[in-house]
Amino acid sequence: MSLKSIGSAAMLAAWLAAASAATAAEPPERVIDHVSRRVAKIFGAGGIHGLHAYSTGFLVSPQGHLVTVWSHVLDDQSVTVILDDGRKFEGKILGAEPQLDLAVLKIEADDVPYFNLDEASGAAVGTRVLAFSNMFKVATGDEQVSVLHGVIAARTRLTARRGNYETPYNGPVYVIDAITNNPGSGGGVLTTADGVLLGMIGKELRNSQTNTWINYAIPISELKTVIGEIISGKFVARSERVDETVNPRRYAPIDFGLVMVPDVLYRTPAFVDSVLPGSPAAVAEIRPNDLVLFVNDELIQSCRLFKDELGRLEAGDTLKLVLRRGNALVPVELAVHKKQETPAEKSKKTPAAGREAESGGENDERDE
Repeated sequence: MSLKSIGSAAMLAAWLAAASAATAAEPPERVIDHVSRRVAKIFGAGGIHGLHAYSTGFLVSPQGHLVTVWSHVLDDQSVTVILDDGRKFEGKILGAEPQLDLAVLKIEADDVPYFNLDEASGAAVGTRVLAFSNMFKVATGDEQVSVLHGVIAARTRLTARRGNYETPYNGPVYVIDAITNNPGSGGGVLTTADGVLLGMIGKELRNSQTNTWINYAIPISELKTVIGEIISGKFVARSERVDETVNPRRYAPIDFGLVMVPDVLYRTPAFVDSVLPGSPAAVAEIRPNDLVLFVNDELIQSCRLFKDELGRLEAGDTLKLVLRRGNALVPVELAVHKKQETPAEKSKKTPAAGREAESGGENDERDE
């Protein structure tokens, strides 16, 4: 077992023994073995510009469904998953919700040890916890993942950033008094001292107010519903959900004369494929191969996010874009005009208009 923590293995054993005695839980060695067999090492994209190419995940079904953190490691769409016993599998991305920093993978394996999400729990401040992860790529085969011990220091909302950009998730988190914010730790698990699942360790982030690294985990209660929807095939990403109460007639790239590249990946970059002649985009001199980086000061990381931001627009707004063209940044502003009614929308109004005319005629006859 690999340990990266304050203190030695003996200190960890003593701490676990004390926790076990206090809670009448399983022996510490059995707890570590039980949890470790449900944690997997993930290897994928990265290895350049300081980006690590490894992370952690955990099994949530006997059919080989894994949960992990949504990160650059998954950009290849297919990753290598190594289980606790050293077996190696190809992991396919089944679905993801970037706004929860969550992804679900699938490996072709049956009857594997797994966490039953219905048995996951919550925890209060001061609870003794264990954190399991493949930090620093310590485990590459049948070695056990690293184990840290600590306590829950707080439960609060996440206010964090990655580089200069705010993170999309701002929900509740457990802040942990242990150094879990390490390369490769994202997607690991936080458990109680007796091995009950509490949360998923988040990726490396800094507090946006203090600029300090955050050791945190997202409670399973925040992820459970989406995990189930992805596995069952019923999931619709938040960025794709149409909120008709906010904007019943949403804007799309084509309304500005933009044809985007085919959206085939979860993170397909928002490249312009072509521009319709005479359109607002053409008048603004937007060109094919321009990459949309910002929409109204919001960072755009994919075609889906670009479409989602356009869907928030209202007539009379100004659409402010920042495009990358070669090595240059090009600011562009487009007026958002009222959308014209489609033939289908007009046809819906026709019967009602006809009934009003008929009603008016009947009234005229009665008046006479």
